[in-house]
Amino acid sequence: MIRLTARLSALALFWLSASTIAAPYGDLWDYWAAHQPTSNTSVDHQIWQSILDKHVSASSDGINRVNYRGFSAADKQQLEDYLTYMSALQPTQLSREQQLPYWINLYNALTVRVVLQHPDKDSIKQMKSTLFSFGPWDDEQTTIEGLAVTLNDIEHRILRPIWRDHRIHYAVNCASISCPNLGTQAYTVDNTQNIFAAAERSYLRHHRGLTFTQNGKLKLSSIFDWYQADFGASEKELVNYLAQVRSDLSGQLRNYSGPIEYHYDWSLNSQRAASD
Repeated sequence: MIRLTARLSALALFWLSASTIAAPYGDLWDYWAAHQPTSNTSVDHQIWQSILDKHVSASSDGINRVNYRGFSAADKQQLEDYLTYMSALQPTQLSREQQLPYWINLYNALTVRVVLQHPDKDSIKQMKSTLFSFGPWDDEQTTIEGLAVTLNDIEHRILRPIWRDHRIHYAVNCASISCPNLGTQAYTVDNTQNIFAAAERSYLRHHRGLTFTQNGKLKLSSIFDWYQADFGASEKELVNYLAQVRSDLSGQLRNYSGPIEYHYDWSLNSQRAASD
């Protein structure tokens, strides 16, 4: 029942075809596969970094919290200025090295804007444009190179299929408690791989990513259910991957033969929830 519930939630959440959910690394939007290997254009993420510096902080529970309520009118305008700048760029004319942090930072900045636009909501699932949608992921968020782009487009049709790196799941943030942290550093060409590695370790060492219950049952984030194919072709391969990262639990993981429990907390990752 847990697995069925998680899969139904995933289908509702991402509003993608069944084949896309099952396929590893999403469904490529061909247009965005273009890049310019010799491009010297550099994207400036300093505005986004200043926003992260001011409004994102680590909490004692290991979850980075965002001070959404602390955004002043000037802060909100600063975010809009960054998004305007990003949307005016032509990512297809960038190098692959510049494209990766471009799309990750854009996704995270757009998600913060979504939350700011719905100050009375306590879960991003409630921040939707239509009654029957699960959340804002299929809403058009910006226009780039003349094309309307959604959050789902960025994650599932650009980032996952082009880079085919499972660690992207640790980089894009859905403004929820169970999501991997919104990092305190903006992604750049120089730091992306280091942040990927650190974010992977951090999430898998936190109980919302991986834990064993008091009864010895393996409990994982629903991310590993929804996107198992990105981590391994089977549940066994998924567990082997987890064992490689969590070497301290390697034996317990590799010898585990029981059912896996999947869970996800959609509560907003706001600083006001720090006592939860």
